[in-house]
Amino acid sequence: MLQLGVGLPLLGLAACSDDSTGASEEEGFATGTGTYTRIAPADRKPVPELSGKTLDGKQLSLADFAGQVVVLNVWGSWCSPCRHEAPHLVKAAERTKGRAQFIGLNTRDLNVAQAQAFVRSFGITFPNIHDPKGELLLKFGALPPKAIPSTLVIDPSGLIAARVLGETTTATLVGTVDDIAAGK
Repeated sequence: MLQLGVGLPLLGLAACSDDSTGASEEEGFATGTGTYTRIAPADRKPVPELSGKTLDGKQLSLADFAGQVVVLNVWGSWCSPCRHEAPHLVKAAERTKGRAQFIGLNTRDLNVAQAQAFVRSFGITFPNIHDPKGELLLKFGALPPKAIPSTLVIDPSGLIAARVLGETTTATLVGTVDDIAAGK
């Protein structure tokens, strides 16, 4: 496995947010350090099955996007780094349109209205699955459940090709999507 950044250990984590509008304080959410991990094609593992209702009440499944590069971003409206990262996701989704499908996994927002307000506020147009209890997030062994935000890039075969623990940038996402779409 090719690894870039500071490595996989989540040392030196800080609390994601002191905003108590969504997740409770005892849930112990933390933000990653922006660690980027690229996985060689031979070492990639399948993405777990993921389906659920979107913030607008429609059913959505990762299987709906088989054969495409998928960028899956885990976020919460209560998370300060998620608010900082959101404009980067919007720009990256626009710049990779036709090469990748972005999907959000909104976690621990008990009130769907708060998550919907976040999406409207940042102009997010890609679908977002609502995971109020974090049950869907727990299916992803590649994502520590406390590292919010986190992003996975899934190759067209449904295998996890890259991961960012913590905030990511437009340039990182666009470059990764381009590489994965090109079969790298």
